[in-house]
Amino acid sequence: MSILKRVLTTCAAALAASTIAAHAETTIRLGHVLPETHSWHVAATGFAEEVAEKTDGRVTVEVFPSGQLGNEKEVIEGLQFGAVQAGVIGSGSFQFLEPKIGIIEMPYAWESREQAFTALDGDLGGALADLLDDKGVVVLAWWETGFRNITNNVRPIAKPEDLDGLKIRVTPDKVRLATFEMLGAEPAPLAFGELYSALQQGVFDAQENPLSIIYSSSFFEVQKYVSMTGHIWGAASLVVSKAVWDKISEEDQAVLREAAQSWAVKQREMTAEAEADLQAKLEEKGMSFNTVDKAAFIEAVAPIWESQAEVFGPELMKTLEAYR
Repeated sequence: MSILKRVLTTCAAALAASTIAAHAETTIRLGHVLPETHSWHVAATGFAEEVAEKTDGRVTVEVFPSGQLGNEKEVIEGLQFGAVQAGVIGSGSFQFLEPKIGIIEMPYAWESREQAFTALDGDLGGALADLLDDKGVVVLAWWETGFRNITNNVRPIAKPEDLDGLKIRVTPDKVRLATFEMLGAEPAPLAFGELYSALQQGVFDAQENPLSIIYSSSFFEVQKYVSMTGHIWGAASLVVSKAVWDKISEEDQAVLREAAQSWAVKQREMTAEAEADLQAKLEEKGMSFNTVDKAAFIEAVAPIWESQAEVFGPELMKTLEAYR
């Protein structure tokens, strides 16, 4: 009877502890590198409010924009160990951690935003989320950065040869560097938070980003030409540290996933609505737009696909092609 009593007491204590843990308050610090005016921040703030309301305050999300918690690489490293609890991260930045994530941002991979959403909300996104889960990062939903275009201060870019010799800042991933080297430019990586001053000081001639980031980051103050290359469609992901995620109750995990996907839809809508009038706004700020020979660009970067096939593997490539 004495042994049975001790066992029952231990079980009761464990049950009580698990009940307390399930209802304990969790504070999640969520970082991203873009300014408060960007849709990432607007959606992340809405996500935070919804989570607080639907968990009755058991989970609180605090949003830190403009690189306050570090650049994207630093945030990702923090996520792995729980030092940073969550983030909205451009998918290309995960390549140092898992090179296969680069498949999203292969040059001219997507003909439309909708095509990419179908893939990321489906099997491709699921496969990539599994890869990041193994690295200690939980993907709650796929958000958007949009189609990237080239800006510079030297000349309009209409064909690949126009990039010859241009010093262009790119995100720090191998595919992006190789793409612009193949196009004849002189690419180099730089943290996003340092980009405006580098353009202002003439360290770089050019950069590439979606129109929403060009506008929200005031690059119109330090760049003249916008060439509508649309060379890459970029995803973002709302992610949580697995170390933190595993401490949240299943009930609250479901709330976070639902809110993340709900705000993914809203963030995508914000991006689409903004694109409709961003060109006019940037032209009002003095930027000059031009179209490009897209077929020539697609042909010029075709070898990148062959060179990366081994990195992604046949199974992931097959999954991608099913959506293309």
